[in-house]
Amino acid sequence: MQSKFILTQPMAQIGTDLSLAIDLLQKDELVAIPTETVYGLAGNALSQDAVMKIFQVKKRPFFDPLILHTSSLEKINNLVVNIPDQLKTLAHKYMPGPLTILLEKTDLVPDLITAGSDKVAIRIPVHPLTQKLLARLDFPLAAPSANPFGYISPTEPSHVQKQLGEQIRYILDGGQCEVGLESTIIECRNNEIWVLRKGGVAVEDLGHEVKVELHSSSNPKAPGMLKSHYAPKVPVLIGPQIEDLDKYNFERIGVLKFQEASPIFPVENQLILSKSGNLQEAARNLFAHLRELDEMDLDLIITEYVPDHGLGRAINDKLKRAAACE
Repeated sequence: MQSKFILTQPMAQIGTDLSLAIDLLQKDELVAIPTETVYGLAGNALSQDAVMKIFQVKKRPFFDPLILHTSSLEKINNLVVNIPDQLKTLAHKYMPGPLTILLEKTDLVPDLITAGSDKVAIRIPVHPLTQKLLARLDFPLAAPSANPFGYISPTEPSHVQKQLGEQIRYILDGGQCEVGLESTIIECRNNEIWVLRKGGVAVEDLGHEVKVELHSSSNPKAPGMLKSHYAPKVPVLIGPQIEDLDKYNFERIGVLKFQEASPIFPVENQLILSKSGNLQEAARNLFAHLRELDEMDLDLIITEYVPDHGLGRAINDKLKRAAACE
């Protein structure tokens, strides 16, 4: 009887070798990179082959555009037509940092990156390891979150390893992400600043005249605008009443709370975002806690909105998309 062997790719190497990461990226391979927001699945943004690999590995639909990452505002100049004056002040204040700006692109940027749009999303991460990486590259990186499309974003190397470790060669280890939420995305429309995605820069910090895009889109102009996103495999309910849970065994319900555990559910099934009520800590823990609950043997995850100000607005937006509710 003939033996059957199943060949699998080794798991990704995890380390801090910038030279190895650069070599792989120059060969159109993908590398997971740390940022202050979440880990990104990075490839040469100017290479059709590398960008196609990103979509294939993530199983991401081609209608969902990607963000370009580079190391400085100066490096943006050949990627975009111009930066409107209304965005320049915010760009200088929050870039490098968890802010992405949507700008009219030049022909250098492939249409595959922008899903055919004439605008491209640009970001400058502040993470020191990735800053060094980007400074040594002569091309920008396309880098959506390093997870299967629609699933919880990774905030540490082990999250990437579990989800994509067999499909990529290298994970650049920058430790746990400090912000833990994706970047805020803004654009200028008719001389007004619009927030397209709530994230690591609070809406209030962008100025009083800022407008906020309220609705999800099945054909988004920027990443993270789909109704269902950042979602665990286990169903999520936000703020259910007890009668809504009649059909569930309470022993098989996971609970994600802001500050205090619930007396109704098993304590071992509950995770707290911030016992001190700190929204920055809550943001940093959000994706990791959702992931931990999703890896338990549960039938349902229930959660609650956090105070809806500062980073709380972005946390609540992610929770809505995890639960796929309006």
